[in-house]
Amino acid sequence: MASEKQVTFVIVGGGIAGVTCAEQIASQFTSDEVYLLTASPLVKTVTNFKQVSKTLEEFDIEEQPSSVLEEKYPNLKVVQSAVKLLRAKEHLLQTENGQTFHYRKLCICSGARPKLLTQDNPHVLGIRDTDSAQEFQKRLSKAKRIVVIGNGGIALELVYEVEGCEVIWAIKDKAIGNTFFDAGAAQFLIPSLGADKKDRSLPCKRARYATDKTGAGHSGASGELGSALGPDWHEGIELRGAVQNSSGVHVEYECAVDKLYTQQEFLQSKLNTNTSELGLWPAYVQLTNKKIYGCDFVVSATGVVPNTDPFLNGNNFKLAEDHGLRVDDHMRTSEQDVYAAGDVCTAGWEPSALWQQMRLWTQARQMGWYAARCMAADVQEEAIELDFCFELFSHITKFFNYKVVLLGKFNAQGLGQDHELLVRCTKGQEYVKVVLTGGRMVGAVLIGETDLEETFENLILNQMDLSRYGEELLNPNIDIEDYFD
Repeated sequence: MASEKQVTFVIVGGGIAGVTCAEQIASQFTSDEVYLLTASPLVKTVTNFKQVSKTLEEFDIEEQPSSVLEEKYPNLKVVQSAVKLLRAKEHLLQTENGQTFHYRKLCICSGARPKLLTQDNPHVLGIRDTDSAQEFQKRLSKAKRIVVIGNGGIALELVYEVEGCEVIWAIKDKAIGNTFFDAGAAQFLIPSLGADKKDRSLPCKRARYATDKTGAGHSGASGELGSALGPDWHEGIELRGAVQNSSGVHVEYECAVDKLYTQQEFLQSKLNTNTSELGLWPAYVQLTNKKIYGCDFVVSATGVVPNTDPFLNGNNFKLAEDHGLRVDDHMRTSEQDVYAAGDVCTAGWEPSALWQQMRLWTQARQMGWYAARCMAADVQEEAIELDFCFELFSHITKFFNYKVVLLGKFNAQGLGQDHELLVRCTKGQEYVKVVLTGGRMVGAVLIGETDLEETFENLILNQMDLSRYGEELLNPNIDIEDYFD
């Protein structure tokens, strides 16, 4: 397959950032060949996109064979191969399958990989892409108890969705979901873990394609990961354990994993004083709070690490503290003509007072789209301003079957003591929290069908002084929208 090509645009990564970037470039430069390199035979595409308000957007994510993209954009070529090496100074990129590209502009959208508790332990499973989600489903079907480590989005969804299996959930924080919520919102959500699940057998919004493991779809010896899961990854796959009508979630707060044992290691250890009490399990987890749990397997959901490995050797990329490729406000890395977008990059510009980077779907799409515009502007020698989506952090998602909207500094990030909170909570129905500083709204968390997102977004963007309204701002008997139309 060895070949050399002179091309204008190369984009690396078949996730949302890479595909969005490639689609945008291909539609704008119809006479240029655009190359998208992906390690997986399937790519992630945005469907049913809806602009809910100025900054809020909703969309579904579908996995599709790359041929779907090529049919839509005749000038877009998808190459299924991982990157072997990059020589940024020479504008040269080589793939594992022997192709060489001499590019004019390169955009790296290689995503992130899960931080695993430990490498190569058969009893530890990380959930990141479709293959690992299906492996989880397979192993769960035979399991009676699992231990979940982590407190981010995947852990939150997983502990809620699993049925027919006991779940021990170990988190390092004082409250569940602290990436997204404060302790008040966590208390609002906790009862959902024990409640009967509403009938959730809705049709899955995402088409699924099985990858052919025998031939073209095989990821090769390098064990390349596919791109990250969609926000509705658990829909359409049954997450049921081996126990009839038995499930329950037990949360262990403010702890981490101290040690993992196989059954044999545990039985030979000094800890094995009373197996009859702990039971006989394939694996045992000792937590830092000294508690020990036996389980069928451990799910490691402790966040992600930017996937920069294949690009660093021999190049001079500036990395951020979180090891992401540092980008400026035009999504440019420190190497000339190399851009980056999505989970692999870290925003290196001075952010707006109301925005922060979080490795979420919304931002992967926005960054991929904006990186394409920046590359285009550079090629056409045009000026471009930082996109409005970076003015205000906004995210819509679903946790525990509730709609969740996050706006601005929703957890008072970086505000120190200089803020006040207003909270309204109707048990089992809605949770509304507003963050104010100097009488102005700077953030909000909305759980449930509150219909307040557009009004609050406007109040945050226009920075109106709300001091005179005090707690009336959240009075449920007042139609707040009438106030501020």
